[in-house]
Amino acid sequence: MSEVHTVAVLLSVKEPVKLSVSMNAIISHQTPSFNKVHPEKGPVSGGTRLTVSGKHLDAGSAVTVFLGQGECLFVRRNMREIVCVTPPSQSGSGPSPIKLFIDKAEVTSAETRYLYTEDPTITNVEPNWSIVNGSTSITITGTNLLTIQEPKVRAKYGGVETTNMCTVVNDSAMTCLAPGIVYTKRQPPESGLHPDEFGFILDHVTALLILNGTPFTYYPNPTFDPLGNSGILEVKPGSPIILKGKNLIPPAPGNARLNYSVMIGETPCLLTVSESQLLCDSPDLTGEQRVLILVGGLEYSLGMLHIYSDSALTLPAIIGIGAGGGVLLIAIIAVLIAYKRKTRDADRTLKRLQLQMDNLESRVALECKEAFAELQTDIQELTNDMDGVKIPFLEYRTYTMRVMFPGIEEHPVLKELDSPANVEKALRLFSQLLHNKMFLLTFIHTLEAQRSFSMRDRGNVASLLMAALQGRMEYATVVLKQLLADLIEKNLENRNHPKLLLRRTESVAEKMLTNWFTFLLHRFLKECAGEPLFMLYCAIKQQMEKGPIDAITGEARYSLSEDKLIRQQIDYKQLTLMCIPPEGEAGTEIPVKVLNCDTVTQVKDKLLDAVYKGIPYSQRPQAEDMDLGKSSGAMLRSSLEGVTDGSLVALVQKQVSAYNIANSFTFTRSLSRYESLLRTSSSPDSLRSRAPMITPDQETGTKLWHLVKNHEHADQREGDRGSKMVSEIYLTRLLATKGTLQKFVDDLFETVFSTAHRGSALPLAIKYMFDFLDEQADRRQISDPDVRHTWKSNCLPLRFWVNVIKNPQFVFDIHKSSITDACLSVVAQTFMDSCSTSEHRLGKDSPSNKLLYAKDIPNYKSWVERYYRDISKMPSISDQDMDAYLVEQSRLHASEFNTLSALSELYFYISKYKEEILTALDRDGYCRKHKLRHKLEQAINLMSGSS
Repeated sequence: MSEVHTVAVLLSVKEPVKLSVSMNAIISHQTPSFNKVHPEKGPVSGGTRLTVSGKHLDAGSAVTVFLGQGECLFVRRNMREIVCVTPPSQSGSGPSPIKLFIDKAEVTSAETRYLYTEDPTITNVEPNWSIVNGSTSITITGTNLLTIQEPKVRAKYGGVETTNMCTVVNDSAMTCLAPGIVYTKRQPPESGLHPDEFGFILDHVTALLILNGTPFTYYPNPTFDPLGNSGILEVKPGSPIILKGKNLIPPAPGNARLNYSVMIGETPCLLTVSESQLLCDSPDLTGEQRVLILVGGLEYSLGMLHIYSDSALTLPAIIGIGAGGGVLLIAIIAVLIAYKRKTRDADRTLKRLQLQMDNLESRVALECKEAFAELQTDIQELTNDMDGVKIPFLEYRTYTMRVMFPGIEEHPVLKELDSPANVEKALRLFSQLLHNKMFLLTFIHTLEAQRSFSMRDRGNVASLLMAALQGRMEYATVVLKQLLADLIEKNLENRNHPKLLLRRTESVAEKMLTNWFTFLLHRFLKECAGEPLFMLYCAIKQQMEKGPIDAITGEARYSLSEDKLIRQQIDYKQLTLMCIPPEGEAGTEIPVKVLNCDTVTQVKDKLLDAVYKGIPYSQRPQAEDMDLGKSSGAMLRSSLEGVTDGSLVALVQKQVSAYNIANSFTFTRSLSRYESLLRTSSSPDSLRSRAPMITPDQETGTKLWHLVKNHEHADQREGDRGSKMVSEIYLTRLLATKGTLQKFVDDLFETVFSTAHRGSALPLAIKYMFDFLDEQADRRQISDPDVRHTWKSNCLPLRFWVNVIKNPQFVFDIHKSSITDACLSVVAQTFMDSCSTSEHRLGKDSPSNKLLYAKDIPNYKSWVERYYRDISKMPSISDQDMDAYLVEQSRLHASEFNTLSALSELYFYISKYKEEILTALDRDGYCRKHKLRHKLEQAINLMSGSS
């Protein structure tokens, strides 16, 4: 739009002449406008270089661009565009209107908007290491990365900041060249350096300038030795070239490796990289070629390679080769003559071997076929069998006692203390002293310093203390934390490897920690982890009992343990017996599957399991208290003779009376658990071939037999058991058994290593203790993630879970047989291996229980790592919240143990080490100030007054 003006111009000259000129001047004004911005979006924190495109944008003298309320920092302009840098958004993410002010005149565009997006985030840096020189490739994953125009990665070390370029691949990934760091000392440590700061320059996004995640590590630059002594190496064409050096493979976790290129002249060569050398396939070149190695941003020129071609053979060499060839020909003819003579013998041997191999092949095929068929049917059967079984959890008191004092049934802490008044008064005084933290720590440390204070004593003191402090769990926790901190300090002072901490029970603190978890994870066991553990126990028991079990050795057809595997073919049949329960009526028979090779005791156990399914073991009748009767009224005593599929049998309570003895319904003496091991068998002489392994019982005349001939039996002949190689074919049964039980093992591991359990939260005790270990590692500047991982593994999985997996009878009212125990030990070993950070290098000679789960362990390890990572990300528990939880736990279980009885047991150690404890109280300033020696002497005097 243009306008026409008439302008009057006055010209002034020396002469005072007035001249008036009228002219028409056409002056054109163009209105500025804009219709596009590039890019159309950028991060909320600003810093995007924004180009506003339009017409006549160079009009006027001053220009200002606003995005919403914020002013865009002006860079430059011309007729078609204005360039400025976006400010931070004042209203978060979302579209923002654009306004231009040119000499105070406002220019807007209704359609043009700029979109503020959420700031980018970074979730992973892979690999999280480089070499000191940098320039190795790293891959970054995150969100909103496409909104950044010139991303850079940065590091700061020793006050010097370095950066390097990044390339965005898509919105969630970009690749960067790692920044180097300036390291002025001679040689960086092999274990690597951590920069003071590591992060990303992403426009004006400040939150990612310093990443607080996995620490980035810098390893020393690789170095190479020069070629030969003078920098020239002579090689034949096609022979490999070995380039020696140091630090070629940084000791970083994960699979990432440095990317080496080796140029021979202009040709790259095919590489194999090891710890101290590069092996390079020689290219098809001759003459002198320069050797150049490229890695990261480094170039190494190692010198010249002289590749020479083979020369023609000389006359003496030709004569020598000819003579050698003649001798060789004579030798070959001699060998052929000898071979001809041997062939006839070999043919006969070969035929015999072929026959044996065919025999062996058919046995292997049959074994594998059986194993496969079993695997298909067993899993479904097991799952069906366990439906509706009620879990027989032990009550809190019995469960804690079995962990604290294994093998002791009637422990004094469960009984009332019957003692004179002065003893009770002395014990109450002793109790007050134990509730003084300094006294208790001095007491424990003094005991541990005594050479006669054994490992057993340490465990006993730890358990008695936890029983005595059950009503004051918050105080017990404070003491436990202090003892663990002292243990860590001592471990580091003695220069022991930090990974050995908490591995074995060598201190009061370690057993106290086990007991602490035992107390605080009881509810978690009942509500969550108990179910998969019980299901695994049931699955193992039922699977083992589906096949023959040797009642003397405990060896079984089905096993996870090679030591407890029957390595022979046994012919057996499954029978279904109709069992009449004790006091049962006609029509209440229960079908029970047994084997025709079971002992009578084994049959009784199977019948009792079926009749009393779901009833705790301690409340059932035991096999030795029952008799097994046939429908004819006769009692089965020595074998299952005459019992067929579908037979009716009765379980009868043993009665001791003259009438019953006269009528042969029972016997006055109950047989041992190995009674009546005579077997029914397919061939009559096979029974006679078995040697009795235990002498006949003098009273009953019962002989005890092995199910199969003992592996190491003296008169074993070739073919009785076959060679070791033949027996190894039965190891396939381990795999079949593992396949059947896999789901149950997976369920247990998944429950234990998961932070969200079927709706219930992670127990506070686990998070609290893991945070305490992390805090201790921070305080002692232990940055190695493997050490932290190992501390946590030794503290919870190895101190608590392994104990519970190997001993489910600590948690449930059940009976654990030797074969079940052996299988649970294999599962517990797998559990321990899954928590370890060390690599498991397995070969064909490794133990079978390690080979059995070799492919599963890497998967389980990833579960453990994820579990620890998830726990560390959770918000920490305040001491107030933890104390409130511990006080509630104390209130729930305050009356489980008799505190005075526990104190009385503990007092034994006061009397045993009286002088040493009194001396230690004298030495400590706090104890002297609070007259703790005097108070202890009062208690001692009161006690001695009773004797």
